[in-house]
Amino acid sequence: MVKKKSTPEDIINSFKKTFNKKLKEVRIEKRIVGLKRKEYVHIWMNIDRSVFVDGVKHLAEFDFPHLAVISGSDMGKTIELIYHFSIYYGGRLEELSFNFVVDIPKTKPVIPSLCDIIPGALVTEREIQEMLGVTVSGIPDNRRLFIPEDFPKGVYPWRKDAKGPQKMLRDLYEVKK
Repeated sequence: MVKKKSTPEDIINSFKKTFNKKLKEVRIEKRIVGLKRKEYVHIWMNIDRSVFVDGVKHLAEFDFPHLAVISGSDMGKTIELIYHFSIYYGGRLEELSFNFVVDIPKTKPVIPSLCDIIPGALVTEREIQEMLGVTVSGIPDNRRLFIPEDFPKGVYPWRKDAKGPQKMLRDLYEVKK
């Protein structure tokens, strides 16, 4: 039996009903794409990290979510992680882009792993550990993958604060030829 696809509005209403005050911001963005001018929908949801894994499980009730990547930014006092999912994946111009935004305080940069739900999350979770210094609790393999083993511990290439690579950089105009 094929499940009926839910509308973006139905999905958002379900999340609001289930997670209520744990959702900080929710929005739908629609764009026209392709030669046939088909509408493509992005759902953006800023969710509290305490219910993040439950949110992913809830998303799976609509359709198994395809995790493309986790992007991240140093926002000053927090690290913002964006988990980019698609649901109804594989249907030509039928999929929905679903993006969870999770803010993590730099004082305790920890997020649970999704590998128990989505085994393919491993590579992108390792990336945010190495590049942003976020500890992914429960990750099955936390070895370095993107930066060499001799790269200094405690330095994270995507960070803008004291843990970033600024001390390792040099100004090219200061180099003598």
